[in-house]
Amino acid sequence: MKHTWKITTVLLSMFFIAQLLGIFVVHQYASSDDTTLPYGMEPPEDVEPRSAFDLVLSFAIAFSIVVVIMLILTKYNAETFLRLWFFAVVTLAIGITLNSVILKVPYASLIAFLVALPLAFYKIFKRNLIVHNITELFVYPGIAAIFVVLLMSWTKAPLLAVIVILILISLYDMYAVWHAGFMQKMAQYQIQKLRVFTGFFIPYIGKKERQALARAEKSKTKSKKAKEKKVKVGIAILGGGDVVFPIILAGVVLLQIGLISALFVAMGATLALLTLFYLSEKGKFYPAMPFITTGCFIALGVARLLF
Repeated sequence: MKHTWKITTVLLSMFFIAQLLGIFVVHQYASSDDTTLPYGMEPPEDVEPRSAFDLVLSFAIAFSIVVVIMLILTKYNAETFLRLWFFAVVTLAIGITLNSVILKVPYASLIAFLVALPLAFYKIFKRNLIVHNITELFVYPGIAAIFVVLLMSWTKAPLLAVIVILILISLYDMYAVWHAGFMQKMAQYQIQKLRVFTGFFIPYIGKKERQALARAEKSKTKSKKAKEKKVKVGIAILGGGDVVFPIILAGVVLLQIGLISALFVAMGATLALLTLFYLSEKGKFYPAMPFITTGCFIALGVARLLF
């Protein structure tokens, strides 16, 4: 999907802002010794750290279960349940992100929750495009912070674990898009029936449609058919997983290596996404994670060589 430069710029900007915000959120929670994740999201303290591959296996099992549940709910048209599920997740994620900004304020977690609640409600049930994309910027840093904390607490080698997870997710993404077509079906289901999309979502009008509209506007005598003519609207989308997984890697890198390397990961992911947009063709679906993962790994390697 070769977007116009404006669409590409908007998507890349939102993606990069989400990466930077995610690094900030992880840093905020990690830099305060007396601060934990709010809303009961902290892992149990008595859990013994496991090997990286043991944790990855647990993640793979949990991920598979979630995918199966989503397929079942989709098959039986459980839109109401899915909207409520997304509403709960979005509220908590936005709350965690906002809480990181006002950590030292009294009742910070409560204030963050009270702000997140109407934002999540408007996002899920009112379906405003601007609200959707803006709130997405706050959703993924919150989700990433949870995973980073879990990785740092539950495994002896969090960086190795997240690297393996990104490789597995990239392989799954290629299978789901190019072979099974699962990602396309899920995206269509979310947009058309559920009307809640997990990711950045930008509708746009193609060049031919814009020209047709321009001709119609200039015409002094518009027929009724011209007025009722439907205009095809394209959609530029970027899935939530494509946004959150590089944030998780950058968060772990931040805590284990340092800020500069984490910023390199964010920039590598963004440049890889730009490469995908440049190479892609209009109307086709592409798995973004293989590109993003490759960009993250190259950037991390470069950072380690330079610093």
